[in-house]
Order: sequence, then C-alpha cells, then structure tokens
Amino acid sequence: MGYTLAEKLLLAHCSQKQIKPGEFIQAHVDVALANDITAPLAIAEFKKSGFKKVFNKNKIVLVPDHFAPAKDAKSANQCQVLADFAKEQEIKNYFEVGCMGIEHALLPEKGIVLPGDLVIGADSHTCTYGALGAYATGMGSTDLARAYIDGQCWLKVPPTIKFVFQGKLNKWVTGKDLILYTIGQIGVDGALYKVMEFCGPVISKLGMDDRFSMCNMAIEAGARAGLIAPDAITKKYVAAFKRKPKFYQSDNDAVYEKIYTWDVSKLEPQVACPHLPSNVRPARSLKNIKVDQVVIGSCTNGRISDLRIAAKLLKNKKVARGVKLIIFPATQKIYLQAVKEGLAEIFVRAGGIFSTPTCGPCLGGHMGILADGEVAIATTNRNFLGRMGSPKSFVYLSNPAVAAASALTGKITHPDNLK
Repeated sequence: MGYTLAEKLLLAHCSQKQIKPGEFIQAHVDVALANDITAPLAIAEFKKSGFKKVFNKNKIVLVPDHFAPAKDAKSANQCQVLADFAKEQEIKNYFEVGCMGIEHALLPEKGIVLPGDLVIGADSHTCTYGALGAYATGMGSTDLARAYIDGQCWLKVPPTIKFVFQGKLNKWVTGKDLILYTIGQIGVDGALYKVMEFCGPVISKLGMDDRFSMCNMAIEAGARAGLIAPDAITKKYVAAFKRKPKFYQSDNDAVYEKIYTWDVSKLEPQVACPHLPSNVRPARSLKNIKVDQVVIGSCTNGRISDLRIAAKLLKNKKVARGVKLIIFPATQKIYLQAVKEGLAEIFVRAGGIFSTPTCGPCLGGHMGILADGEVAIATTNRNFLGRMGSPKSFVYLSNPAVAAASALTGKITHPDNLK
C-alpha cells in the first residue's frame, strides 16, 4: 500500500520505517518559525527549560510582522524580545523592519523553505508552504519552545483528502476563488486535522502565487496542512536557491480518506460573506453591499501578481468617495517591484494608501481597524466576528480583482460589471 505526499514527507522526517494515519511520530524539524506575537512566549519557555543554546541557529526564523512597525510600546517590547534573542543566539534568519515582510511570503521568497522540508510555525497559516511540496503546519508556542531545544516535535499523522480540479478557469478566477469555493463546499471543519492535497489539470497550470493562496487557507477548513505536489513550475521557482530541495509525490496506490473532483470551468469569482470563510457566494450574486474599506494584501494575496491585477483595474480611475483603499505588499522585494513597475503610483493616484509590509489590518492589529458598523472587503483569509476590529463590523473576503473593482464602485462588484 502506497503513501500520500503528506505521509512521505512525515516518514522522511522520523526514525520509523512505516507510518499510518492516527499514529504519533517524533519528527525532525527543518524550519521553526515564529513572529512578534508568538515568539516571545516560545522564547520565555525555552529560557525556563534551562537550556542555553538553541538546537540550530540556522533553522530558527523570527519575523516581527504582526504589529510591526510597532504600533505602541507594548508591541515594541514584543519585537525587542525577538531582537535580543536573535542577537544572543546568533540567529541568522531574523528579519527586522526594513528587511522583513509578511512571514509566509518572506520565507519562500528567501529560499528558507524548500520542497521536502518539514516546517513548524507558531502561526496557523504556516500551511502556506505546502504549495512548495513541504509539510508545513502551525502549532503552539510551547511546542515551538521544545523544538528550540532539540529540533524535534510530536506530530499525529493525519489522513489526507484529495481535491481534483478539472476544466479551465474563467477570467478573473484565481487560486483564492478555488480555495474559497472548496471551503464553501466542505465547511470550516470539513478537513479537521486532515491534509488537503490539491491536484488536477487546473492546479498544474496555476502559478506559485495562486498555489500559495490556496494552501494558505487550508487551515480555514480545519486542515493541518495544504499540499501541492512539486512539478515543473515548483522546480523553476526554487531553482536559484543554494540549498537542494527534495521532491516527493503521492504514490499511485496511496489511500485517501476522501476524494473530491470538481469541474470548475463555470466557476466565477467567489466572496466569503460574514462571519465565516465558508459562507461563500459568487461575487455577481451580491447586490448593493456598500463597503467602507478595501484591503489588498496579506500572506494570502499580497504578492506581485495580486498587485498587478489590482493595478490593472485601478489605473487612471478613482476610488469611490468614502472608501478607504489600503494596499500591503507582502515583502520589501514585492514593494520595490511594485514601485519599479509603476503600480505604487497607480494605487496612490487612485486614492489608495500603499503601505510597508505588515499583517496589521488582517488580524485587527493596526493600519486599518474597522469601526462599529463598517464593512470591508479584503483579500485576507479570515472574516470572523471582530477579526478586523469592532465586533459590530463586517468583513467579506475576495480575490484582488473583486476587491479593486469594489473600491471603485463603493460596493461589492464583479470586475466585469465595471463601466
């Protein structure tokens, strides 16, 4: 009996010769990630343990991105904990403001995560790296502290659900729409403690940015990981990095808990309505829903292809009166590329704000908090009650094209409906 992609990755990182879903394994970690919210807790627990040195200073990554640039004294102190620990432990992969980015876009960009890796992160959207064919999963800060000591963690081997996407995507339909549609079909607990493996002819034609978007939101269906098997597109993406990747594929006789097969040829841009990522409807079906704020960015949709889509629609146009448009490139590299291509100027001339990379508004931290009664449409990944500020606000999730079109009209709009 063969193994799924997830099982092969886990087997390669433990001492057991065989594994099966439901078993616990002790796995060797390639990358241990934390940010300015979760790292201070892990660092405190590590210091309580009495150990003086981390297991490997080159495998720990610290990214202050959630409340950075610091919004107040408390968040500044949180970031300072990371800076001090990085200096004390001589941690190579510490990214301060000015060279940092949103962690789940930054690590693949830097080649820190590669196909075949096992990545743990004290952040639920660590599953993003599954787009590279790495087993990546989120966990708590205390689990991370243990990994700081010996580079290992306990994992329960999850079963895998396979999602096969057939057909050809329509204009304006992206990886974000595929994952929103998927979550809408199976629910926010439809893959609870399971792996979501995405494949099929539609996936094989997706660029890496769309693949990252899909795997990023696997957690919104309750999954431990979202995975796409490496192919020619993946290999091209990682070709320039020095560390050698390891490419794994699911066996032909691998056992899946369930297989979904969908023809998405007629799929339209999707919107997740308040207050769950599973409350999904076609953008065209939403009529006269006014928006106060539009956010384009985040670890889900803050990459250069996302900004290009938004700029294409916003060029030589003005944001609707009363709408706040906030754009966050996910990394400094993407920021510079957007400036070079003239995208930043398009956004500003349209009446938007072009910001340094930060997770700020996505988690209701800063740089775009919603007031009572305000409505936002965002390219982020969660729209829970109070996620972006007031518990009396409302958040809709979409791809960058729908978000940009909505900024121009002041209400949720399918891009084809722009005059």
